[in-house]
Amino acid sequence: MKYQPVIGLEIHVELNTKSKMFCSCPNDPDEKHPNINVCPICLGHPGTLPVINKEAVKKVIKTGLALNCQILEYSKFDRKSYFYPDLPKGYQISQYDMPLCKDGFLLINRKKIRIKRVHLEEDTGRLIHEKDYSLVDFNRAGIPLMELVTKPDLKSAKEARKFAEEFQLILRYLNVSNADMEKGQMRVEVNVSLQATRKLGTKVEIKNLNSFRAVERAIDYEIERQTRVLDLGKKVIQETRGWDESRGVTLSQREKEEAHDYRYFPEPDLPPLHFRKEEIDEIGAEIPELPQQRRKRFKKEYKLKDLTVEFFVQNKDLGEYFEKVVSEFEPRLSPEKLSKLIKLATNYLITDLQGLLKGASVSGEDFLITPENFAEFITLIADGKISSKIAKTVLEEMFKAGADPSHIIEEKELSLVTDEVEIEKTIKEVISKNQKAVLDFKKGKENALQFLIGQVMVVTKGRANPQIVRKILGRVLDKIS
Repeated sequence: MKYQPVIGLEIHVELNTKSKMFCSCPNDPDEKHPNINVCPICLGHPGTLPVINKEAVKKVIKTGLALNCQILEYSKFDRKSYFYPDLPKGYQISQYDMPLCKDGFLLINRKKIRIKRVHLEEDTGRLIHEKDYSLVDFNRAGIPLMELVTKPDLKSAKEARKFAEEFQLILRYLNVSNADMEKGQMRVEVNVSLQATRKLGTKVEIKNLNSFRAVERAIDYEIERQTRVLDLGKKVIQETRGWDESRGVTLSQREKEEAHDYRYFPEPDLPPLHFRKEEIDEIGAEIPELPQQRRKRFKKEYKLKDLTVEFFVQNKDLGEYFEKVVSEFEPRLSPEKLSKLIKLATNYLITDLQGLLKGASVSGEDFLITPENFAEFITLIADGKISSKIAKTVLEEMFKAGADPSHIIEEKELSLVTDEVEIEKTIKEVISKNQKAVLDFKKGKENALQFLIGQVMVVTKGRANPQIVRKILGRVLDKIS
């Protein structure tokens, strides 16, 4: 490439605490009725004093530890002064020179992407723009907002998207935020510049990115736009641009402010924060297995393919359910049998069960299939006691009622027919009604054999053992001249 893209990310995340950052108002940004979850503190009334939400601080520190950050033993809050209609106080309580976390990193495709800082602040209100006027809803004002800032280590749109996706996954594993971009719980802003030789280019910030797809498309477009500007011998202007999803372009919004324009100074109404090493270690001990650790373990422990591993990592609840199912298999199985059961379990979890769930979670109250019953279901298939066709019916019944698979098979008479005399009798009936298929088989058409097997399965309603059917059918056909 003629120019080397230099990309940094600023990611804001709404924390899932019960109350807001500096008051006791409910933290419920999805509240449909405007201006319900408000009080004099989050509305910035004179004479009110904020109180720090301890749980929000803990969640930020936990995130910082998961991102290999240094946790500062001394931290403080600052006032970030600017005026906008959705900012009731006329300033935002944020952190500037002493954030909670700094100097971390996240590995993306084995490349270390450095993290400059992770700090805590309060969210603003929400503006609703009508044709001739604007409305403001302060339900969101004061919600704990965590901000992550990377170093400019990202070199492509795909790499930036992957970072944001992995960060979202970590947030969900830590249970610090649902990080749903469509709901505004996670918002990504991108800084893009082009570097020629060793000279850094002018940085442009892109806002209004509410999906990972938008992050990737906006960066790709901005790289192309800045390349065109430079090729024409012009200068790239340092500015803030918005992303127009429908047109697929970035649009100029305003010239970028520098940090000193915000007139940062220590928040006089809040005490500084001091953390003992023991306190930080206690928070660190609560960190669960993270996505990258789970990838390595699933691959090593269960010998799963990369795509299967990724599916279980992305769908954390399903991955946990899968492990519970595997734990229910007989403990003294041979490695070969266990491998067969694991493969069958992953296939049914990823395909058939997902079709029944239709986007719901296996951790939901409406999901009735216990890991023990699912393990029994998989074992019945592996042992040849039910066919794949019957298995679909059994799984549907298990999903509806949560019943034991053996009970369903007995009640609905779905067990496989293995009596060779009975199967041979059915085969002869099928042959007598399908003489053309028999002649086609004798002429060497293999499809005719599959057709006849299928007809036997239809007559037996899928209950005949397919292997036995094939064996006996071949023997009967050989006798026909």
